[in-house]
Amino acid sequence: MKNTIADRVADFIKNFPPFDLLDKEQLLDISKEVKIKYLDKENVIYNINDPLHDQFYMIYKGAVKLKKYINEKLETIDQFDEGDVFGLRPLFAKENYAINAVTEEETILYCIPIEMFNPFIDHNKKVRQYLIESFASNTENPFSNEFQKKLLDDDVKLDFTKDMFEMQPVRLIKNVITTKQSSSIKDAAKLMSANNVGSIIIEEKGCPIGIITDKDLRVHVATGNFAITDDVSKIMNSPVKCYKKNITIAQAQITMMKHKINQIVVTKDGTPDTKILGVFSEHDIIVMKGTNPSVLMKAIKRSNSTKELKRIREKIMMLLEGYIQQNIPLTHINNIIFELNDATIKRVIERCVEKMDQAPPVKFAWMSIGSQGRKEQLLHTDQDNAIVFENTDDDHLEEVRTYFLTLAKKVNKRLKTIGFEFCPSEMMAKNPKYCLSIDEWENQFSAWSRETEEEELLLCSIFFDFNFTYGEQSLITQLTDHVTEITKGNLIFQSKLGACSLRNPSPLGFFRQFLVEQDGEHKDHFDLKKRAIMPVTDAGRLLAIHYQIININNTAERFEKLAELMPEDEELYYSCAYASKALLKFRTKHGLRHHNSGRFIALAELSKEEKMKLKRCFKAVAKVQELIKLKFNLKNFI
Repeated sequence: MKNTIADRVADFIKNFPPFDLLDKEQLLDISKEVKIKYLDKENVIYNINDPLHDQFYMIYKGAVKLKKYINEKLETIDQFDEGDVFGLRPLFAKENYAINAVTEEETILYCIPIEMFNPFIDHNKKVRQYLIESFASNTENPFSNEFQKKLLDDDVKLDFTKDMFEMQPVRLIKNVITTKQSSSIKDAAKLMSANNVGSIIIEEKGCPIGIITDKDLRVHVATGNFAITDDVSKIMNSPVKCYKKNITIAQAQITMMKHKINQIVVTKDGTPDTKILGVFSEHDIIVMKGTNPSVLMKAIKRSNSTKELKRIREKIMMLLEGYIQQNIPLTHINNIIFELNDATIKRVIERCVEKMDQAPPVKFAWMSIGSQGRKEQLLHTDQDNAIVFENTDDDHLEEVRTYFLTLAKKVNKRLKTIGFEFCPSEMMAKNPKYCLSIDEWENQFSAWSRETEEEELLLCSIFFDFNFTYGEQSLITQLTDHVTEITKGNLIFQSKLGACSLRNPSPLGFFRQFLVEQDGEHKDHFDLKKRAIMPVTDAGRLLAIHYQIININNTAERFEKLAELMPEDEELYYSCAYASKALLKFRTKHGLRHHNSGRFIALAELSKEEKMKLKRCFKAVAKVQELIKLKFNLKNFI
């Protein structure tokens, strides 16, 4: 007789980790032993120092808050909702509970017996890894180096000095040409010819059982060994060499050399026993060299038209998508995409200078600001830039400015054609406000640091992240020295920046509070940039200014430097560095998926794993904002 309750439990838990790692039979075995518990609001599940229960918990309906003592005050350190697992301490620890678990509202819990679940931990590596990570997130030190590394899945260690072409995943040909093993060699050859392909897969029920290539037709048929009327089974290669999706170019090349083949079939599980997903050949790898970073860099430097640079930019986006799919560490992705973007901008400026009627009247420098200045511009976002030029006498100042404004208009226009949209706030070099002499820029930064109204603070948050792109490096060095001098010890300015950085508090519990846009085009979407990326970016900039960290603009690198300078807060700063990378990677993934900036996220589209990773990032943001409140005396800031 069917156990209806167990089936319902299994149908629910199968959607959430770690139960999504188990098969149907295992899920049902566990579900039969699950006890269901109903609790009212503010009911205690367990207290600090309580003896360990013989079960852990999953929330079916409702919410649970975890509490611990911080400075002798019991404070909420985390919130769990539907599908979350907690109370894992009995699986790993001998001592009593280290935190309180209390219901935040009426709640229904699934209680999973430890004894029943232990075998799955012993025999399933993925389940064991998930549980260890989840347990780590509930310890007194949720930002341990080992745990935080899991945020980005950056287990791969790469050397940026090496060519990373081989680390790209092979792009599959998904329109696979197939035939049955009863087909004649002649019919198979006709199919290959009609579709202009060098191989054909012999399949049965969607699974590959053999493959025929051009070489097989030459060796076995053209020589007269087999007739064209024979079945393809006579000459097909079997079994088929298969791989799972996302095989790297390096793996593919080694496999082809080792087995002396030039085609590989990709199936669902990497074996011939599951359905065909696609195929690729040695020729496809050669074609892919067009997205090799070093090849793209050479192409950028040699380009002689905006259209050509636009085509190269499209290949850069293909490269980015490949790196994201292959889970290349974000640090390396950032470095590569920044260098390619930077080279593209340089080439545009070079060509525009050549097209001007005269050479630049004085030395100048092109500055990238905002996300490109921080080396964090991966997707097609708007351009933020400015020009600084050498001082000149008053009689020629406007004439010189007119020259650079004309140049800037040409550059900004071509960058838009390539894919860098105009900044909606006109924070571009073609705007006279941001095409200034070095003296004017120094006066401008001094004024922003003195006046500190809302508009000035907004401009500081953008222009303080400037980076040299083209021209005279010494002008940028001089401006950097000036900004360092005027902000040194300027606690009033730093406090104002701190207050500004706290206007978007960490959305630690946003999955319960639904902190989404209330109206407009993005109604009911979560603003990832405003509510998560900006708070951690603002915190990194503020602390870099306070501790006089110069020539480091990237948010993650700023926090890594802070960790080096202040070992007493090392874990927190490293957690912020990892959170910065994780959030940027998350935005990039969603932007590539939806062909947009990735800024606004539909909550319903998020997987449970994505929600968990975001929550971990929000913890780091909340912690660093608390630090800022204390350090800059903003305790009463709301």
